Amino acid sequence: MNDSIVKKAQLLRSFHESGALVLPNAWDAASAALIASAGARAIATTSGGVAWSLGRTDGHGLTREEMVGQVARIAAAVEVPVTADIEGGYGPSPDDVTATVRAVVEAGAVGINLEDSVAPGGPLFGADEQAARIRAARRAAEEAGLPDLVVNVRTDVFLFGIGAEEGRLDEVVRRAGVYRDAGADGLFVPGLVDLDALEALTAATTLAVNVMVWPGAPTVAELEKVGVRRISVGTALAQSAYTVALEGARQVLETGSYDSLAGSLDFGTLNGLFTS
Repeated sequence: MNDSIVKKAQLLRSFHESGALVLPNAWDAASAALIASAGARAIATTSGGVAWSLGRTDGHGLTREEMVGQVARIAAAVEVPVTADIEGGYGPSPDDVTATVRAVVEAGAVGINLEDSVAPGGPLFGADEQAARIRAARRAAEEAGLPDLVVNVRTDVFLFGIGAEEGRLDEVVRRAGVYRDAGADGLFVPGLVDLDALEALTAATTLAVNVMVWPGAPTVAELEKVGVRRISVGTALAQSAYTVALEGARQVLETGSYDSLAGSLDFGTLNGLFTS
């Protein structure tokens, strides 16, 4: 394994030890390069943004090969560590997860995000089933020469409203223990932004807790105060960029004016992100 990749994995791991790692998610090489230039310490991909950029739907709409190709382009475009959203592992079995982890590590990723949902909306894998998939990811990374791969496991208990509302936090805590023992480093709980619940969760697990934010969610400072160690925006940046494209196109087509294009990044800035 390339020594620089090993060091990036160790660096990404260190970012979870204190404070909050903020990840404005990227979907292609240009968005990744811009996010890095804005000061991001690491780049996380968004499966939704990657899927849309390749003409696919989010929620297992990509093929493994399509996802890996985009991860490789993103990793080549930035110097900071890259963590890849591998959705559900591109197949239900531990062997599927093994193949996916091997591929993204070869593409230059030093972290992964692995979901515990069988399909969008649920159901979820049983905790022990997901644990077997986590162990497969851990083994695949070790066999590839990257034992410090950061394995962030997403649980969709809150996102998909699994089980009775009053029991969801307990279920997440239960899963956190199983996932930790299987080799997970982080726990991503999209759909949960309640500060009291997050404070209880961070107190109940040694995993680095990751949340997804949106307009109106608690601030980075508020989340950091209750022990959250990782904050991502999911598809929000991609959605915002595509909204600007739609509004600009509508103005040109419907009014023949171009005012909405004012203030854009200049050609030289964007072209200068790349060497060839």
